[in-house]
Parts: sequence; structure tokens; C-alpha cells
Amino acid sequence: PTVTGFLHLGGLRTALYNYIFAKKHGGTFILRVEDTDQNRVVPGAAEGIEAMLDWAGIGPDESPGRGGPAGPYVQSRRLELYGRAGAALLERGAAYRCFCSPRRLELLRREALRSQHTPRYDNRCRHLTPAEVAQKLSQGLECVVRFRLQKGVQPFQDLVYGWNRHEVAEVEGDPVILKGDGFPTYHLASVVDDHYMGITHVLRGTEWLASTSKHLLLYRAFGWDPPQFGHLPLLLNKDGGKLSKRQGDIFLERFAREGFLPEALLDIVTNCGSGFTEKQMGRTLEQLISQFEVGRITTHSALLDLEALPEFNRIHLTRHIENQELRQRLVRELQGLVELTYGEQQVDPDVLEDEYVERVLLLRKGHISLLKNLVSSDYSYLWVRPSVTRQQLQTISAEVDEIGNLVLGLMTRQAAALTVEELNRGLRSVQKQTRETKYSSMMQLLRLALSGRQHGPSVAEMMVTLGAREVCGRIHRALRS
Repeated sequence: PTVTGFLHLGGLRTALYNYIFAKKHGGTFILRVEDTDQNRVVPGAAEGIEAMLDWAGIGPDESPGRGGPAGPYVQSRRLELYGRAGAALLERGAAYRCFCSPRRLELLRREALRSQHTPRYDNRCRHLTPAEVAQKLSQGLECVVRFRLQKGVQPFQDLVYGWNRHEVAEVEGDPVILKGDGFPTYHLASVVDDHYMGITHVLRGTEWLASTSKHLLLYRAFGWDPPQFGHLPLLLNKDGGKLSKRQGDIFLERFAREGFLPEALLDIVTNCGSGFTEKQMGRTLEQLISQFEVGRITTHSALLDLEALPEFNRIHLTRHIENQELRQRLVRELQGLVELTYGEQQVDPDVLEDEYVERVLLLRKGHISLLKNLVSSDYSYLWVRPSVTRQQLQTISAEVDEIGNLVLGLMTRQAAALTVEELNRGLRSVQKQTRETKYSSMMQLLRLALSGRQHGPSVAEMMVTLGAREVCGRIHRALRS
């Protein structure tokens, strides 16, 4: 990736397909940072990209952070290597020095646009004699190095798009491969790095498909064997438009900050695409690896419906809750969220006990899409004991004591096996034992006593989640207040 900003969903998908391919075939997944355009480099972006790959569970085997036998993995630290490669091409006549000024190039571009042609370099300096080049160098003129594009490119078989060839020399001018400041362009740097890092397979975005013939000409000029290329179709919005980077909508940091699980992101960006033997929600990384076949990737754009992400997250969150080890991590995370959200209110230490928090998770699994849903106002009753007076309850029904004692008896009898169904039946029975309180009024009274709120989950649902001990404690306090 380039280090011009944060890692977004498109970059995650490209990294993921490379990771899956490498792991499927017992290979090595390498992260190499492209920072040759120094004007666009964002400080800290390289570290941020690697951190997000680690967060997503697809950390590289070799990278700037981890190191490795083919380092350095940051292109700006490999300038000597690119310089030697450029010199070798100059010596072989496969490249030449170009002295055209930025002003001349801009005039060429404007003239092409005015004539409704695609802007391209006219290869003027390709025809300079060695004496002319030497003279210009002796005058101290600035120059770049351009690669001589040759006609008659060889077709290549793309892992996704099949047989391809692009006669780049007929539609493009000779490309710059080394800039005046000694930094390479992507074309040279990627070819040189792929060779020296022993890259066997490259999976990259389809926007590079037309440049591949150009890169293969570079491999041929060096006398090197190229890797196999596979170009991934575009990742688009569900309406076929570009993914929006507005306000960071598609950056991984945003999803991590909002509490989405990395597994849900990996699941949704592969589910909307292709390359797998099955199409289903809820796939783990291990399942993605086992089901992946590069030959199954189609050339159709992948349409991403981010509105479905909460449902993907609900499925993976349920799996986490059902796994004892992962559930313990969620317990700690939820305890932290409770303290962060309700710390200024009177949170009783009892509601932060592991056993209580774990029970809340188990009972709410399948009902929540994000862990933070459990600290929303709808669930505040789980963490903050209400301050409800007897007088408030009496405005709903004069039979406060009778109802309270009947419910306490019900909770004592059913404490061992609290279920919503059993409690609903039990509460119906309690209401029939009152003299004048309607069922709806009794539910209103109990909801207020248990949560301090007039709205929220059903009373039976509240009771099951709170547990018999907590329910009895809250009713006792309400009756004594």
C-alpha cells in the first residue's frame, strides 16, 4: 500500500486476498510500503496500516515492523537498489535520460486535452545522441530516467482475467522510472522489489491490469522471470458507486472505534465478492482460507452493502460469546464500557462481577449487534440500580406490598430455572391474586421498580437478565424506600 492515509476497506480486501492465498498454499505474506512520492506521505500511516492488519487478524509474515530476510520493506530505504537498476537499464539502452522541463510537459498535456486526445509524452528525448546527453549533463540540467516502451508485447495469463495484452507503446509515452530526486516511480520500484524479494504471486487491484504489460517489458529488459499476476475487481458501494472516504466512512479505524469485530469486516468484504466454494455469512478466517480458490474470482465488481455490517457483526459476536475464552475477553471489555459509560453514576460493584456480566452476555447473545449496545440507555437498568420511591410505585397501584411480596415468592420458587416463558406465566398468576390491579399496571409498576424507566425490554426479560438475587434486592429496596 501507499502511505498516504489510513487503511480502508478496499485496501483491507486486497491484503486479505493476498493473506488467504499465501496461507492456502503455505506461502509468505509480505507487507511492503510504497512511499516513493514523498510529498504525499502521511507521518505514522505506515505504522497505522500494519497495526490495522494485525487488528484484523491478518498480520504480515514480513513487514517494516516485523522485519525479514528481504528487507528493508519501506521503498524510500531502497533507493540505492533502484538507482543501480536504473543504471543497468541505461547501460543496456532500455532506458534514457529525459531533460524535458515541467513547463514543456504541461504544454504537451494542455495541447492534447485541447485536441481531445489522451495526454502522453512524445518521447522527444528518446532520440538524443550520447554526445547530446553528455552535453546536457555537463550543463547541470535536471533530468529523469524514462523506460523505452517496445511494441509487440507478449500476452500474459492473469489469474483472474485470463489472457491479456496491452500495447502500451501505442497508447502511452515512455514512462518515468526514476525521478530527478533519485526516487523511483511505482513501475520500477514494484518490479525491482518483486524480483529481489522473491515474490511469486501478486494480487492487486484491477486498476493495474493495463500497466501489467508495461511491467512485463521491464522484467524482460532486466532478464528476470516475472511473478504471476492476479487483478481483483473493484470494490464498490451497493449502488455501484465508489466507496466514500468522506468523514472516514470506510477506514478501519472507524470500524474498530465503533466496536465492530474484525471477523465481521473480513466476512462482509469477501461475502460481497467471489473466490470461494461457498457463499455464506459468518465465515471465520480459517473457513475463508479453506474455501478459497483463486480461479473462482470473477471479473464482476464486488458490491458492498455496509448496511448489512451490523448483522454480520451480530453473527460473529454470538460466536465470540459462545466461546469460553473469547467470552472472557468480552466480559473485560464490557466491564470497561460500563465504567466508562456509567462511571459518574452509582454503579454497584456487584454489577461488575464477572459472573453477572458473563450471564448478561449469554442471555443477550443473538439480540445485540455490537457489545456497546449493552451500555445504551435501553440496558442502563443492568448497570445502575434505580432510585425509585414507594410513593412513586403507589401512584401506579395501591397494592404495592401485595404485588412485591407475591413477586418475591415467585422469584424464590423459580430462581433455579428462570426463563421468560415461565416468568410470564408466573406473572399472570400473580396478577390474578391481586384485588384490583390490572396486568398492564402491574407490569408498569415492576418495570419502574426494576429499572426506573417506563420503557425497555419486557419485564420477564429484565428479570431473567438481572437474575433472581438482583430482582429480589431491587424489589426489597423499592418497598423499603
